[in-house]
Amino acid sequence: MPLQYIVYDGRGRCRVKQGFAVCWFGGARYTSPLNPTQAKKWGALAALDVPLMVIGFAAGMRPRRFRQHADFYLLPALPVSALRHLTMYTLGPLLALWLIWRRDVRVMIAQGPYEGAAAAFAKQIARLFGVKVTLVVESHGDFELAIFVYRRVSFARLYRWLMGHAAQYALRHADALRPVSGTARKQLEGYAPNTPIVQFMAWVDADTFADTVREMPLSQSWMFVYAGVFAPVKGLHFLLDAFAKVAAECPAARLELIGKSENADYAAGLRVQVERLGLAEKVTFVGALPQAELARHMARARALVLPSISEGMPRIVAEALLIGLPVVASAVGGIPDVVREGETGYLAPAGDVDALAAALLKALRNDDIDAMGQRARTFAAGAFSSAAFVEGHRELLAVGR
Repeated sequence: MPLQYIVYDGRGRCRVKQGFAVCWFGGARYTSPLNPTQAKKWGALAALDVPLMVIGFAAGMRPRRFRQHADFYLLPALPVSALRHLTMYTLGPLLALWLIWRRDVRVMIAQGPYEGAAAAFAKQIARLFGVKVTLVVESHGDFELAIFVYRRVSFARLYRWLMGHAAQYALRHADALRPVSGTARKQLEGYAPNTPIVQFMAWVDADTFADTVREMPLSQSWMFVYAGVFAPVKGLHFLLDAFAKVAAECPAARLELIGKSENADYAAGLRVQVERLGLAEKVTFVGALPQAELARHMARARALVLPSISEGMPRIVAEALLIGLPVVASAVGGIPDVVREGETGYLAPAGDVDALAAALLKALRNDDIDAMGQRARTFAAGAFSSAAFVEGHRELLAVGR
């Protein structure tokens, strides 16, 4: 059944109209055509049976508009972060208002509290003209920390103050909240304790990973794999120190580091560290991989390792569990929500080299590792399916309306 919304004409009359449009508002970049993972995500959300719109950024400096499962309205991605923020906060609300009036958008889903400030401004302007728009604000992690994690910020104190007020404004005007983890939920509740919350995981390309066939049982592999960006916040320098301890006790152990560098100096330092620790024959650096190829690499491993200092709910953890790959990770962010100690993996305090080494050795010495992998796969099949993702959005729209 199509959903309904009430339209007020400003003269005390109203009418019930079938259906309404939903607009996602965020800073993500999109290509035309969409990459395979994005195409699957928006194809799945088409099951909501409402018109879908997306405000985001183009891959280049020209604005774009195209349709693929949803109508995409993309702002130019200017080369400087501050300019992109300026674009988001100036052109973003204008575009949102145009969609509210011309395309009957009645629900906006801001993909973070900072983007939410621009969406909240559009919501307030629409309200002045008698149009009720529901605002949902998502949080994919520690948004207070995230703006400083991957980049150096000039005038950091001023920037933090400005973005903090933007987040407060967005959350004050939100009608519903959607965190992806328990820690993100607690942070949102601190800002908006009385706002309805619907919690569910971010999109995961479940089929690609769940359908991947392992080359060998977990118990026959001595390979650990890391997949993600090479940046200090990911704690790879701690991992290398921990792995040196592991290799000293288990010479057959190997480590594969997959991903792209967000920090060239840091990535170069990791290679120097590998040489200094005498791990050149045991550690392999691999560049960024397409999803299907990444899944094949993971299917050769004994466990995924994620030694991050800070995280939200990392998609790579869900992808590993879908393959049936146990996870050894830092107990930060939403990771403990899905990595259960001794059941689907092992946890260690962030930055604790000895504890991380001990967790890796547990994974190597666990004679029941194949059963652990099966438990991981069974759990992930229910938690991270596309059906669960769509159903979460149905619940979110029902709460928000």
